[in-house]
Amino acid sequence: MSHRPKLVVANWKMHGSATANAALLSALTAGLATGCRSEVAVCVPFPYLGQAREFLSKSAIAWGAQDVSEHAPGAYTGDVSVEMLEDFGASVVLVGHSERRVFHAESNERAAAKALRALHGALRVVFCVGESLAERQAGVTDRVVRGQLRALLSGLMPQMMGQLVVAYEPVWAIGAGNAAKPEDVQEVHAVLREQLQRVDAKMGSACPLLYGGSVKKETAARLFELPDVDGGLIGGASLVAPEFLAIVAAADAACGDQVKAHGYSQ
Repeated sequence: MSHRPKLVVANWKMHGSATANAALLSALTAGLATGCRSEVAVCVPFPYLGQAREFLSKSAIAWGAQDVSEHAPGAYTGDVSVEMLEDFGASVVLVGHSERRVFHAESNERAAAKALRALHGALRVVFCVGESLAERQAGVTDRVVRGQLRALLSGLMPQMMGQLVVAYEPVWAIGAGNAAKPEDVQEVHAVLREQLQRVDAKMGSACPLLYGGSVKKETAARLFELPDVDGGLIGGASLVAPEFLAIVAAADAACGDQVKAHGYSQ
């Protein structure tokens, strides 16, 4: 079992409304009001960052965005900069999610550029990697995820690793209703852990590795017990307060008696 604190990140994707968000955020803050061992964050669509700040600023739940521009502020119509996210109190951002890579043709290099821009600021980056079904069937999973992470690590300064989180999200498991087998998850996470440790042994060992891909309350406990799984990037289940709170409870249970070792809350 990992001796690192667990981290559970909600990814709302392109869901939400002012009314629905208010109910969900209220339920989450109430459900976690007595505290938990795990670190918890909610990544919302850009228009709802202000609402997230309103509901979460007095809680232990962090908030952030699902994407960020690789550019400094300037003439980039439609982009949202690191500085803009920070202006809304965001402390975390997702980068390189498979849906950005697939639907927006986001390359490894562009994802890395976005992550580096955010890491130069004050944001914590959840950098996503993962293979397609065809790539898994072809037996090239390790090569694919190594290549995705290598694009970032090639420009990463070791001191930035304290802000880095890596999320393994096999594309074929996202939204499919079936999480990857625990042994397959651990195998990939071990590959990623070794790759991070080659940059810096101590920081690479401490870097949180999350699993994302149809995580449910029924599967969370087994996944979070794996040696190199430090929490989850939760999609659909994060939109249902009781389901998400149950997943956080599973992360807490996997923490055992460990006290939260470092801050991620506001």
